[in-house]
Amino acid sequence: MTKEAEKQMPKKTVLDFMEMKKKGDKITFLTAYDFPMASFCEKAGIDMVLVGDSAAMVVHGLPATLPMTMDQMIQHSQAVRRGAPDTFVIGDMPFLSYQVSREKAI
Repeated sequence: MTKEAEKQMPKKTVLDFMEMKKKGDKITFLTAYDFPMASFCEKAGIDMVLVGDSAAMVVHGLPATLPMTMDQMIQHSQAVRRGAPDTFVIGDMPFLSYQVSREKAI
């Protein structure tokens, strides 16, 4: 795909993904934790990028995802968004960041 064609492609939305699923189209989905990987995903035409809390283990060398904080997830998500500004991005919320109570989640 040429750069001009890429620029003319609208950003995908949840409704686009629902339509793709309905038609039986393939949806590409990868995990990225940083700017470089996100930019590779966008250049490759990946439909959706997940910023997973598994960054705790993969990036930070922690033994589990539990120590990951909301601030860390926001920082990783911001880096991914900068690397893939035209790709649908999903950011994980760390464990217990929303399960405890509505007030805590807010």
